[in-house]
Amino acid sequence: MAKRASIVLIGLCALVLGSGVAFMTLGLRGNLAFVLELRGIRLCALIVVGVAIGVSTVLFQTVTRNRILTPSIMGLDALFVLGQTTLVFVLGGLGFSSLDPRLTFAGEIGLLMVLALALFLPMLRAQMDMGMLLLVGVVLGVLFRSLTSLIARLIDPNDFAVAQQASFASFNDLEPNLLALSAVLTMLGAIVAWRMRHELDVISLGADAAIGLGIAWRSAVTGILILVAALVAVSTALVGPVAFLGLIAVALGERMIDTRRHGVLLPTVALVAVAILVCGQILFQHMLGSASALGVVVEFVGGIVFLALLLAGVRR
Repeated sequence: MAKRASIVLIGLCALVLGSGVAFMTLGLRGNLAFVLELRGIRLCALIVVGVAIGVSTVLFQTVTRNRILTPSIMGLDALFVLGQTTLVFVLGGLGFSSLDPRLTFAGEIGLLMVLALALFLPMLRAQMDMGMLLLVGVVLGVLFRSLTSLIARLIDPNDFAVAQQASFASFNDLEPNLLALSAVLTMLGAIVAWRMRHELDVISLGADAAIGLGIAWRSAVTGILILVAALVAVSTALVGPVAFLGLIAVALGERMIDTRRHGVLLPTVALVAVAILVCGQILFQHMLGSASALGVVVEFVGGIVFLALLLAGVRR
């Protein structure tokens, strides 16, 4: 198993490195310095988002002890879209576009973290089963999307395009300072998760087993959920919602290494998520002429993967 995991990790590192080189060099023309700088910023954003979503999904699934739930499925992405639409409604399209990106970024991170903890902590402390968690996630998602649809109908038609653009993940027009801050926060979060890898192996056994083995369950779960909320908030505030990416990355990563040991699973899932984003961006940017949005396709494929995993669990 260790040999297989090593081979998989080396292969994924090679894939990420090769796709990164291809992303930076394919179709170069014009002012090379400007193009390389622009692509470098986008590549860094793809890496940051991939690592943040991959690590946060592994942590969330470890705490909830199932391989279907992700922060996105629990309604966080719908909550982000609701917040963006509400801002456009209150401030107008021009006022929303003129907001200081740093202020918006900080506000979105703070709001998402607070609301994520308000949603997750009571449910996990009540030890809801998977069916109840899924039901709560679906209900919250429907509620947030319904409110978004209602507010969108009240928005001025000229401002609707601004709200719609803010609802999809975009790796264009990134603020370098915000990207650097996001990279630092994501790196710190990934380091914390890595240092907890052995504790996470115990927590994945469940509350009773973990407490019996000396884990302070309540404080450990609270800390992990704070870390999950921070990583999700950083990636979402930086580029927007990328629903189901974590689900796809974990599903593929687990099947590649065939283990739930977090010392192997965390880097594998992070690399898979980065590879999906970078290769997908190459495909749409250089081969399909940006005919579609990467986030839309990830949501479509992720929805299929979610249904497949759900049906597989029902059959077992």
